[in-house]
Amino acid sequence: MASAPVEGRPWVGLLVLFTVAGLAETLFYGQINAFTPIYLADLGLAPADVAAWTGSTVAIASAFGLLFLPMWGALADRYARQPLIVRSFGVLALAAAGMTVSRSPWAFLASRALTALALGNSGLMMTTLSERAPTGRHGLAFSIMNGAAPIGAFLGPLVGGPVVDRLGFRSLMAIDAGLLVLVTLLVAVGYRDSYRGRSTRPVLRMAWESVTLLVRTPSLRALFPALFLLFGGWMMAFTYVPLAAAAIYAGPDEASAVGIVMGTAGLMAMILGPLVGAAADRWGHRRVVLIGAAATVVLWPLPALAPGFHLFTGLWGILNGVVSSVFAISFVLLARSVGPEQRGRVMSFAYLPINVGLLIGPGLGALITRRSPFAVFPASAILTALGVIALLRAGKADPVSRESDVHQGAR
Repeated sequence: MASAPVEGRPWVGLLVLFTVAGLAETLFYGQINAFTPIYLADLGLAPADVAAWTGSTVAIASAFGLLFLPMWGALADRYARQPLIVRSFGVLALAAAGMTVSRSPWAFLASRALTALALGNSGLMMTTLSERAPTGRHGLAFSIMNGAAPIGAFLGPLVGGPVVDRLGFRSLMAIDAGLLVLVTLLVAVGYRDSYRGRSTRPVLRMAWESVTLLVRTPSLRALFPALFLLFGGWMMAFTYVPLAAAAIYAGPDEASAVGIVMGTAGLMAMILGPLVGAAADRWGHRRVVLIGAAATVVLWPLPALAPGFHLFTGLWGILNGVVSSVFAISFVLLARSVGPEQRGRVMSFAYLPINVGLLIGPGLGALITRRSPFAVFPASAILTALGVIALLRAGKADPVSRESDVHQGAR
């Protein structure tokens, strides 16, 4: 049993704090994803090895993180949430500091893998915020807090590109480390969380029960593999887009050019997200997820055919905007796949498809990109097509969600 809700206590300041913290986190992740290939080359790797190392660093970090993912929610339920939230930002600050002093690919890999220990903070922050904000303001609060992700994905590479071009990747990581230390301190002292877990069960048992819930529930057992395939292709392409952008760009300030590509992708996610979300509310969430995923199957190969940098940037921006919008709607599919009594534990795994995608996609991409980084785009189309088929099959195992879509479409 958890502590009683504290609705009515000051919540606007908490919303600002969590939004700023989330923005700092996504700025950091956006920058390491965009500029890792450039830094690996600076560390002495041969051009032929950069692609394999780019995928391997992401895949290893994701595999490491998945081992601990069930533990964070169990520890929070058993003891308290705030220390687990502080832990995530402290780990990111330590990882940024490690990247700052890295002098070899192996040292960078160790620092990148450390970020895996920062998983699990978003669900805990949203749960805490839901207990403070008035019931009628939950939608507003969540939309503001989660809006930090596309803003960070947009601003991080754009701001970081010129820094990398002029001062180097290590300088950018030093700036990020300082910012994340500040955020860690703010989260540690910026609010008081009265939540205290009352369960006396062993933490490992609680973590295991959360995992087995995904296997024991038929709708989740069908839905999660479909989402793994859908977003595995996205994460594979997302990892190697900086390499493709650098390959198609001819000019100075390569990091700034990569930042423009990744920033455009974040901007399109900001624009398309609300539009696709409104369409899903009107015509049905599962229906829009299927339509959006099917559209990306057609769109995925196009960046590989782009003859120039500007068209490549535009096509990737549209693709990322559509796929990120589909991912956001997938949260609704997860929430409606189980009853209210199980929803909290299931939603703690909401980002699991991305985490698994970061394991499957980059690991597979390390093999695919040996000849060309552009090979990830048709490969992503194949994975997404398999995901669409799996999602259609998952719909047969979840008649409640299908019926909800019918009612939405009839309104």
